Amino acid sequence: MVRDTRLRKSTTAKWGVVSCWVAVIIYAASNSVVTMLVSIGDANRINGHNVITFANLLVLGSLISLIPMLLFFGRDWKLEKLRDLSSREWVLLTLSAVLSSAVTPGLYFFALENTSVTNVVIASRIDPPIFLILAAIFLGERIDVKAMAGNLIILLGAVVILAFKDRDIGYAIGVGEVAAVAATLSFTLSTIITRTSLETVPFGVFAIFRTALGTLIYVSFQLTFSGHHHFSEMFQPILLKWIWVYAILIIIIGQLAWNFGLKHSKAGDVSLATSFSPLAAIAIAMVILNEDPGSGLIPGGVLMVFGIWVARSGRKSAVRKRDDLPPEAPSFITRVCGSGFHILRRQFGQARRARSPQIAQASGALLRVFDFRAMSAV
Repeated sequence: MVRDTRLRKSTTAKWGVVSCWVAVIIYAASNSVVTMLVSIGDANRINGHNVITFANLLVLGSLISLIPMLLFFGRDWKLEKLRDLSSREWVLLTLSAVLSSAVTPGLYFFALENTSVTNVVIASRIDPPIFLILAAIFLGERIDVKAMAGNLIILLGAVVILAFKDRDIGYAIGVGEVAAVAATLSFTLSTIITRTSLETVPFGVFAIFRTALGTLIYVSFQLTFSGHHHFSEMFQPILLKWIWVYAILIIIIGQLAWNFGLKHSKAGDVSLATSFSPLAAIAIAMVILNEDPGSGLIPGGVLMVFGIWVARSGRKSAVRKRDDLPPEAPSFITRVCGSGFHILRRQFGQARRARSPQIAQASGALLRVFDFRAMSAV
């Protein structure tokens, strides 16, 4: 029985890793696909303007994606299951919805409107190292030094590509790149929240609630602060014709694969998969949009490949040593900071595993520790 359980967990974990890779490839192509669809709309204007806008693609695609979600996961929306969710879990769900389905896509689309796909991809390379750090802080996962080093090397490769491109065309960092960085930070934070809330929240509740609420917030924001949404022409034939490419590929398959991968993969697996995203995205942009990444592609690409190798070697080493490690000794940071932080982290993990009310107190204390350290640094 125990062996069968371990086998099922191992199989599920493998499928989780595969799902991460599928989602990464889809998301690597997403920026180019969306930009291509907007270009198609620009060449086929209705009443003098483009109806295939970034906003229309996001909203209509999200509404379409709710249909299969309700069909497959509607059974999770039972009153007894909803009552089992704590107020903390509802807060995390709401935060995840706002960040992942409203703030992040809104910022990404704004970035795509103001800079190239290649620059958006490069600016988003801050995600993997930040994700590893936040996973260690809030999820209790150990930081793989080689994985962190590899991701930093990948980030350096992205910076090299951007620096050479700016030198070639005399281009400075603009609002598009800043928006891409902000979108990446929002996405990373939503990922951490997702990994926390998915442990106890039914998947159907999570997926449907996040998509519906995020779309509602995004539409409300556009109607209030923007006059370029063209929601009234959302059901034009040309938009309905091309929206299925976006909805099926990116929103439905991409989000389902990503959410399944997040639930059944460790932070190192997720980070390793996302490490390949920039190279794939740049290559896809070159093929679909004929973008020129500049003369820094070769040196930057070499650095990225080397960084991927470093990160992967760290993961393999961790797997080999996982079963042979003695009981975990206090880390260097723990020894420097003293036993107080170690005890706090242990209590936080125990409360989290037991689903007890102590988690609110432990997490609040943990946040206060880091707030104090941040204020001290200033």
